[in-house]
Amino acid sequence: MRLCKETIITMLPEPVHVASVFKAIADSQPAPLPSGRKRLFVDSSTIDISTSLSTSRLVSSASISGTFVDAPVSGGVVGASAGTLAFLVGCPPELLDRVGAVLSHMGKRILHCGGPGAGLAGKLANNYLLAISNIAVAEAMNLGAKLGLDSKVLKDVINSSSGKCWASEINNPVDNETKDFAGGFGTPLMLKDLRLAVKAAQESDARLEMAERAEKVYQEVVEREGVKDFSVVYKWLKEGR
Repeated sequence: MRLCKETIITMLPEPVHVASVFKAIADSQPAPLPSGRKRLFVDSSTIDISTSLSTSRLVSSASISGTFVDAPVSGGVVGASAGTLAFLVGCPPELLDRVGAVLSHMGKRILHCGGPGAGLAGKLANNYLLAISNIAVAEAMNLGAKLGLDSKVLKDVINSSSGKCWASEINNPVDNETKDFAGGFGTPLMLKDLRLAVKAAQESDARLEMAERAEKVYQEVVEREGVKDFSVVYKWLKEGR
């Protein structure tokens, strides 16, 4: 594997993919940059923190002699299309300017969460909340429909009231239903992120009271609907089990 660039950005589906790619890089023993500057590796995958930290150690070892930063993204397909993604960065403060100069071409917000692993900590906490709120919005929209409310009226009510959230305003399941929940953030990825959050909670002794039931919901939805946008939970609710 020949690395000519000063900055390498990776965004891969699973921890095993990240570990495999960086092992291949280490095995290739890339040549130092002519400038003498350390090569910067920015990983925007959503993976477990322990894999990220072990990858960081590998990158800083003699076989690669680079600098590793975790910088998962938030904003989904909508944010990617609009160029408004938020990057949640875990790195030493002195690297932030260098990292931000690269990531600002793809996103509007560079959020420094702390040291190595902190970007992923922020992402897993955020996506845990997203997983739960998505189910809650789907349930609320389905409840309103059963009570005879027009879905557009209910959407306006929620988004003008205290129930407003990203899942109700930007990724409302009723809107996605018109396109059969195509595209968007796939349910298998949501299930993966939820499980990563559960793993992080177990390792840090944090209580997640809603996690077990949410995991079962997404598992059932994946089995029935496959890779559709995770708001397809709404369809699963409407059709029954």
